[in-house]
Parts: sequence; C-alpha cells; structure tokens
Amino acid sequence: MKKRIVLSFVLLVCLTLIFVCLSVMAGSASIPLRDLARILTGHGGDDTAAMILLKIRLPRTLAALLLGGALALAGYMLQTFFHNPIAGPFVLGISSGARLMVAASLIAAAQGAIRLSSAILASAAFLGALIAMGAVLLLSSKVRSMSLLIVGGVMIGYICTALTDILVHFADDADIVNLRDWTVGSFSGMKEESLVVCAWIVLAASAAVFLLSKPIGAYQLGESYAQDMGVNIRAVRGAMILLSSLLAGCVAAFAGPVSFVGIAVPFLVKRLLGTAKPLVMIPACFLGGGVFCILSDILARTVVSPGELGISTVTAVLGAPVVLVIMLGRRGDRA
Repeated sequence: MKKRIVLSFVLLVCLTLIFVCLSVMAGSASIPLRDLARILTGHGGDDTAAMILLKIRLPRTLAALLLGGALALAGYMLQTFFHNPIAGPFVLGISSGARLMVAASLIAAAQGAIRLSSAILASAAFLGALIAMGAVLLLSSKVRSMSLLIVGGVMIGYICTALTDILVHFADDADIVNLRDWTVGSFSGMKEESLVVCAWIVLAASAAVFLLSKPIGAYQLGESYAQDMGVNIRAVRGAMILLSSLLAGCVAAFAGPVSFVGIAVPFLVKRLLGTAKPLVMIPACFLGGGVFCILSDILARTVVSPGELGISTVTAVLGAPVVLVIMLGRRGDRA
C-alpha cells in the first residue's frame, strides 16, 4: 500500500510539471522548450515571448493549479461531510451561490456603489457560498434521503444561476462588458494582485484542511466513533463547512463557474491511491485538481484556437462521465 501511495504521488507530481510546461508553451504563439528555459532562468529569450509567458500564460497556469486544487479539496470535504460521493460544490449549488454574489459585486462596482478589489470579490464569493451552503444544510435537516438532498442542491443552484442570468441581462454598462465572459468560466486575465490574494486564501485554507486530517479520518468512520475518540463533532463539521465554502467561493470569484471537478477528482484520486485516508487524500486531491484544471485549460485554449471554450464546458466533458461511473457503481452496490 505504501509503495502504491508513493508511486501515485510521483505520478501526480510528474503530471503537474508536464502539464504546467505544456500550458505555458501551448497557444496561438508557441514558445519552444529551449526559449522557455532561457526566459525562466533570466538568460535572454525573445521579448515578446517573455511578455506572453510571464504576464499571461504563467499567471493563468498558476491560477488553474491553485483553483483546481481548491475545488477538488472543497469537493472532498463535502463528500466526507454528507457521506456521499456525488456531493460537490457545483452539484449542491454552492458554486452558483458564490457566483451570484460575485456578479452582484461586479455590478455594484460598475455603478460606483463599491470599490472593487480582489479581497472584495473573494469576500462576496465566500458569503454567497456560505448562504447556499446554509440553504443546503437547512434542506438536509428536513429530508432524510440523500438523493432528495442532491436534487434540492441542484434546485438551489438553478435558482442562483437564474438570478445571476437576470443580473447579467440587465447589466449593460460598458464597465462590466467582461461579466458575460466570466459567467462561462475562465482562468484568463489573472492579474498579479489577484493571483497573490488567490494564493494566500487557497494555500491557507488548504493547510487548515490538512491539519484536520485526523479528525476528518475519525469522522469518516462515523460520528459515534469520532466522539469516542475525543473529536468535537460540531467544531469539525463547522470547520468543514467554512473551509469548503471558502475554497469553492474563491474559485467562483477568480474563475467563474467550474463544474464537476469537485466530484470527479476525489473519486479518481481515491481509485489511484487505493485508500480514502485524509492524510494522503488531501494533498493528492489538491495535486489532482490542479492537473485536471490545467489539462482542461489547455484544451479550452487549443481545441477551437484562435477561439476559446469556457472552462466549465471542458471540465463538464471530462468530469461528467466520471460522475456517471460513480452513479452506476452505487446502483450496482445496492443491487
């Protein structure tokens, strides 16, 4: 088992490095590996290529790595919280709630009501995610069936999406012309200030999740067992809610909607590792989410080049079949 885990991490790290290199090299203006090495080491290189690499592609790739990892961790915690592999930020409407508040903030900033910043966007997204999560928790207290809870979460997501679409429809101000592009999801346009704020939030929240590895591991075995082990169930559940909402909200704030990553990646990583222990699942999910989103971003930029697909479109194509496999597997287990 230990050998399998070590090999799995080696594979994930190698895939991360490979896809990072491919991401910064691929595009309408390709950058050869030789020029890439020169630019990154400060030993010359074409000025135009250096600007494209350092100002556009590298920040975009780092954003995909960080936000992909954040979304996978949020999905893993929600699946653990609800004891259901189908639970995820997108399915439960949490990402949609965050997106609604971000859209409202962008419109308010365009009207001069607030001064927009990366911190404001992140705060608005966190608030929206927390409100949607609260609605899901309220629903979970009223229904016992997990399938009904999932359906309720989907409905909450549809309501938030409909409200967002209404805001976008009436938001014709020139200052928010990019709002429509943001609603389809993208890692592009990540500025240095936004990347720094994103990195601080994601890395701090991810570290907090990792510190919860042992309590989460006990929680996976049942609340009674966790209480016998001295785990404060209410505190752990509260921390999982806050951290999953913060991570999902951060993704919505800086990249817009990104679907299915929070469900597909934890499932694939669990199959790769052969274990569900949080101590190894948490860092592996972060790496796996980064790999998944960088690959999706590469495909989004290159499949219809010089055009570009929405990132959520690509993640849905890659992630939805995994969700179907999960659902069929669960049905087979019940048969």
